[in-house]
Amino acid sequence: MATVPVCIRTSPALIRRLCPPRRPDSHKGDYGRILIVAGAEGFTGAPVLAARAALRAGTGLIFTAVPRAVYPIVAGKLDAPMVLPLPDDGAGKLSCAALPELLARLETADACLLGPGLGRSAELDRLVAAVIDACRCPLILDADGINAVAAHRDRLRGAACPLILTPHEGEFRRLWPEPETSRLQGAMALARETGAVVLRKGHETLITDGQRSYVNRTGNPGMATGGSGDALAGILLALLGQGAKPLEAAAAAAWLHGRAGDRAAARRGQYGLAPGDLIEALPRLLP
Repeated sequence: MATVPVCIRTSPALIRRLCPPRRPDSHKGDYGRILIVAGAEGFTGAPVLAARAALRAGTGLIFTAVPRAVYPIVAGKLDAPMVLPLPDDGAGKLSCAALPELLARLETADACLLGPGLGRSAELDRLVAAVIDACRCPLILDADGINAVAAHRDRLRGAACPLILTPHEGEFRRLWPEPETSRLQGAMALARETGAVVLRKGHETLITDGQRSYVNRTGNPGMATGGSGDALAGILLALLGQGAKPLEAAAAAAWLHGRAGDRAAARRGQYGLAPGDLIEALPRLLP
């Protein structure tokens, strides 16, 4: 009889271990230098929410790379995170001409998030592939970062950096169309196939590296709204940038995201809950 995989339940203990009280002599360089590559014309909220979430989760230095066409909008909404205008394709999406700047930034980044609100194009597919090949720090592929490689997931196996995939159910199905006996079995199979940590979003989010697995039971239906996943990606990026290992960072991020959403829903109600509400609830969950 096949062994049933065991899931560890996410808990506040994981947060206490990954986010200890800060030293009195700390400075911003001690808490991560992260790079967010996100956004396109019509999708300016994604980089803003990810950057704001990363800031509230304790990141020291945040660089947010966006297409030049949307730079004024994104820069106008962010103050502490630095916003980098990069070449676009004339249609409001990043072009491959942005690669030299992105690769230079990756050399000094402690972690990178690639994909929220990027949009789709053949040029973006090439850009995402080039970043995966060049990156050496932990790399989160989210949203359109996942869509760009969904038809070529074999590329992920060859990555030289720690990879974290954060698909919702539709994105997961594009990455892993094979039959599965359970959500956990499918997530573990994808993790083993790609060598990545998989954070499979949804009711009872699953986090696995193919061997060890976590299940997250925080969160509520009010979080089923556009932008919630961008906030989760930003929290995860912040933890990675501060040195947490990918599997534990993903499990902790899922717990923080859901618990912040629960606190925000208790105050706002589920129907009126917005991603910004849960981002503002984050600081009270951390030291």
